[in-house]
Amino acid sequence: MRIRSALTAILLGAAPALAQSPFNFSTDQAPRDVVIPAVVPVIFQVLSPGDAPLILRTTTLLNNVWFDAIAPYHTTAVGICSTVARRPAAEHTDTNRNTAIFYASLRLLNSLYPTYVSDWRTMMLSVGLDPDDASTDLSTAVGIGNFTGAAVVAVREQDGMNQLGDRPTDPTEVRTDTGRPYSDYTDYQPVNTPYELAHPGRWQPAIMDNGYGIFRTQQFVTPQYALVLPFSYATPAVFTAPPPIASDPANPSYYRRQVDAVLKASAEMTDRQKMIAELFEDKISSLGFSALFITVSQGMSLEEFVHYDFLTNIAAFDTGIAIWKEKRRFDAVRPFSAIRHVYQDQLVTAWGGPGKGTVDLPANQWQSYLPVADHPEYPSASAAFCAAHAQSSRLYLGSDSLGWSIDVLQGGSRIEPGYTPQSNLTISWATWTEFEQECGMSRFWAGVHFPAAVPAGQAIGHQIGTLAYDYLTAYINGTPP
Repeated sequence: MRIRSALTAILLGAAPALAQSPFNFSTDQAPRDVVIPAVVPVIFQVLSPGDAPLILRTTTLLNNVWFDAIAPYHTTAVGICSTVARRPAAEHTDTNRNTAIFYASLRLLNSLYPTYVSDWRTMMLSVGLDPDDASTDLSTAVGIGNFTGAAVVAVREQDGMNQLGDRPTDPTEVRTDTGRPYSDYTDYQPVNTPYELAHPGRWQPAIMDNGYGIFRTQQFVTPQYALVLPFSYATPAVFTAPPPIASDPANPSYYRRQVDAVLKASAEMTDRQKMIAELFEDKISSLGFSALFITVSQGMSLEEFVHYDFLTNIAAFDTGIAIWKEKRRFDAVRPFSAIRHVYQDQLVTAWGGPGKGTVDLPANQWQSYLPVADHPEYPSASAAFCAAHAQSSRLYLGSDSLGWSIDVLQGGSRIEPGYTPQSNLTISWATWTEFEQECGMSRFWAGVHFPAAVPAGQAIGHQIGTLAYDYLTAYINGTPP
């Protein structure tokens, strides 16, 4: 869906473009006006839209350094990863906040994306700041930014995600190399191969191809996400989903019924549903830019922007940890495997592929509208992320109102470019409740989830969205747990 460029244009248009006017430290907002526009293109170069654990980690840690960098310039707030004495009230200016945010961002980005150091230097130079100023003088905004950014890096480089690739699979193993960043150290192994579904209730890695002879087989993306340090709770063990009984082949009638439900949704998918599915596949364009819309439309201050954006990111990030635990626990089969298992080479009626509409095709040739994600099916992570995002937003904003609309041009689809939608359309959500419900259902419409995965993910997202709100509110009020 070509919404990425359209929303980026909105993002850049929400504030002065640097090429046209200098950044004003006293009135502009560093995260919204400079840092996000610099980081988003890099994320899209390095990651795919479905790489949610890594995308959320980037956006959440960025928000963490922003929050810690401006905490000393707030009347009560204290940092998450850093302790810096409160600065005098006369220094509580956006000039100091913006300066601290830039330097904190630089320290984090150099850690997260070290091969893009030149980009981060350019970002700093574009606003007249010296990227080589490594001062940690806590009486200055530069020093506070460098100090708080480094504090977050120190915690998060060893938060369980294996960013440095230095976690051994075997605890007795001594590693002398830096390994592969973000590699799995939990020794997860699928019980099915990409070529044989020996266990029809369990996850099967898909074989992906680009249509031009390049093939790859999936691996469970960052299964260690289940072990990452959360913000808003002590352990994800308290968050559980009911077992996906319909994915158990020992319940053949339920198993077949959910397969048929996915096929029916595939056959009946509308242009609007396709565009919604494409939007929510991209976590920055959906979660990130819905939050951006709120901050711009409500005229939030720099402090309010940081607090609200950090809240929604904590909610989704912490939800992902719990969801990944459950995905590992159930290791549930995806629809593409189950459909082929039930119907094999029999004809089924469904979406036939880009530009083909609804057709009859052999079940072993069926494909989901969206690329199938590289992790087990249950519960739905996207449904959970959106539920956490919506719940935390409702609590912070004191309202369910959203009022977000997106115009999609004819043929603007990423999956079916030039073909879908067949005419210009507008998709909109009046409330956060509508937003989260259609986010969850879009995963079912697009054939990557069975129906039961949606409410299972939403229930966990709602719980953690509330916890995230309570957690961050305590840090803003200076009374952290």
